[in-house]
Parts: sequence; C-alpha cells; structure tokens
Amino acid sequence: MKVFVTGATGFVGSAIVRELLQAGHQVLGLVRSAKDAESLTRSGAKAHIGNLNDLESLRIGAAASDGVIHTAFNHDFSQFKQSCENDRHIITTFGEVLAGTERPLIVTSALGLLPQGRLVTEQDIAVAGPNPRLASEEAADVVAGRGVRISVVRLPPSVHGDGDHGFIPMLIEVARKQGISVFEDEGLNYWSAVHQLDAAKLYRLALEKAAPGGTRYHAVDEEGIAFRYIAEAIGKGLGIPVVSKSKEEAAANFGWFAHFAAMDIRASGHQTQQELKWSPLQPGLIADMESGSYFSA
Repeated sequence: MKVFVTGATGFVGSAIVRELLQAGHQVLGLVRSAKDAESLTRSGAKAHIGNLNDLESLRIGAAASDGVIHTAFNHDFSQFKQSCENDRHIITTFGEVLAGTERPLIVTSALGLLPQGRLVTEQDIAVAGPNPRLASEEAADVVAGRGVRISVVRLPPSVHGDGDHGFIPMLIEVARKQGISVFEDEGLNYWSAVHQLDAAKLYRLALEKAAPGGTRYHAVDEEGIAFRYIAEAIGKGLGIPVVSKSKEEAAANFGWFAHFAAMDIRASGHQTQQELKWSPLQPGLIADMESGSYFSA
C-alpha cells in the first residue's frame, strides 16, 4: 500500500514511517523543506513538499496514495485555537479526496477531550468545552458521514521515547528552572501513556484494518500513572527536591502549563488492543524516563 503521511519527520510521524516501511508499505511523506525531504528519502520513503496551510498540496498527496495517516499538527499554544480549526479544514480536505473510495484515512485526536476523573473508553464521546481540539473529532464525524473509512487515534498526554519534545520534556524544563519538581496535593491526578514505537504500530494496524468510518482507537499502554510518580521521576533525574504544593501554589509553579499538569486522564485501550490485535511491547513511562535520554541535556 502507498501511504501518504503528514508529519512524516515529526516525533510520532517518523516512527510511523519506519513502521510502515518495515511492514512492506510505500510511504509518501509530507515535508516542508528540501532538508527534511533529504532526510526522509534516506529512510526509504518518498518526499512530498508542502505544508498544512497548502490544502492543494494535501489533496495531491492524498490522491496519489492508497491511504492517508494524518499526524501533523501545529503545537504552538499561542495560536492553538487557529491550529485546531486548521486541522478541521485539513481533515475535511482529505475526506473530499477519499469520498467514494475504500481508501482509509487515519487522523489524530487527544484523550484530553474526554471526561476527566474516571476511566474512559473508546466509546466515550469527546465533550464540548473550552478545548478547541474538538474540531478534529467533529470533522472526522462529518467525513465519516460521507462514507469515508476514517478512524480517529486518540493520543494520551504522554507519547514517550527518544526524541520526545512533548509534555514530559516541558515538565522537566519547568522543574529545572524552578529547582524543584512539583505535584499538586497528593499527586493523585493521572496521566495515561504510550511509547512512540507502540503508537506507530497502532497507526499501521488501524490503516490496514480500514475500519468503518467513525471508529475510535485509544493509543494507550498504561491507563493511568499518578502525577506524583512522574514528578518523583523528574526529581530523581534532575537531582532536585520533589515537593507537594496546594492547587494555587502548583498553578503558580507551572505557569501556562498548569492546566496540563492538573489533567486527570485515565483511559483504557483494551478495546483497541482486542480489535487490532495490538500488544504494546515497549517500556512504560517511568522506566523510559529512568533509562532513556530525558535528562541527558
């Protein structure tokens, strides 16, 4: 199968490209520069130069492929709402290209859209609220209504592994600057997690299954890790004190990241594992933090 992958040189996307190539698929990867194109070509994939704002380049890439995996997203939180609306347009564009075909489309969402404070499953519906990331799932439902085989992969707060530049490195940077690693109260809010390589395998399996439109998958290995344990791993890695703070003090410590640090996202991936015969094999988050490259900088 020839697969068009957006975010092909990103943290998750690059792992998906390797996974697809190893499974015998061909990859056409979206890249923004000649430098990225050269890097992608060395991996054995073909490069398609374009960007998320150039919908015509996305149409061309999708039309030339047997399936699409969309992982690219602008994570500049200063323009987060606009990035989410852009994602709506991107998913809609892919749906227009793939409508009337059996070619699969796999898009990306976040578990943070689901109700917090309890274990959520693939059957849970993303709730309307202040998080504009809901736009991606709304667009997926519209596209599914047009008969497209679109599946949504919901990612947990931590997709970890070498090269991670997501929430865990952000927490480490805050702790390094503050000189302490903080958790709120007893630290009993939870983050679900998955290793980058396990997530990449899930995307491939979802593509190959080409389930009916509207299918949700949870890229979850660990259902919930107490934030206290994450803070303790950071304290150990940096050699700094681990401190409990009140809600207000913790918010002041984390600054703009306070909302994310306070998330309570416990999620099951049991149905996903059964349907796709997906078995995560990589180290868990805490083990990865203790043995990986998180504190090498």
